[in-house]
Amino acid sequence: MPQNIEIKARSGNQEKIRTILYSMHADFRGVDHQVDTYFNVPCGRLKLREGNIENNLIHYFRENREGPKQADVTLFKSLPGTSLKEILTKALGILAVVDKQREIYFIENVKFHIDNVIGLGTFVEIEAIDENGTIGIKRLNQQCRQYLEILEIPKKDLISVSYSDLLL
Repeated sequence: MPQNIEIKARSGNQEKIRTILYSMHADFRGVDHQVDTYFNVPCGRLKLREGNIENNLIHYFRENREGPKQADVTLFKSLPGTSLKEILTKALGILAVVDKQREIYFIENVKFHIDNVIGLGTFVEIEAIDENGTIGIKRLNQQCRQYLEILEIPKKDLISVSYSDLLL
């Protein structure tokens, strides 16, 4: 099962983060307008991501704490225009909807998001991803902490919850 360690933080200087990522030769994957619909579920979080780059049904468990945190993610690649959202809405009900513009970058196995979230503001996310279990949690944590320093993200800007929680 894939393993993720991730960090979310408020970002008052996205241009600086963008500049640092480019200076490190990050692979820019594009800007994705994403609408994440969160559904009512008894455990974890379930969201349908609809974007022009990423379209996924995502269920995940993650602690609500600042700094690097492990996320146990199950991902289903969905196709735009199907009845999946209608089915989930009727079966579970909608908890929250998060609408954002997301810039997506990669450096090796680490994914970076520069987000502008409607109603919340600007953020940066760091996700260290181990797709096949060869990197390990310890190294993923090290990568997240390393990029926190490189991107000069202050501890006071760290966010412990999801965008849906902030909206609620």
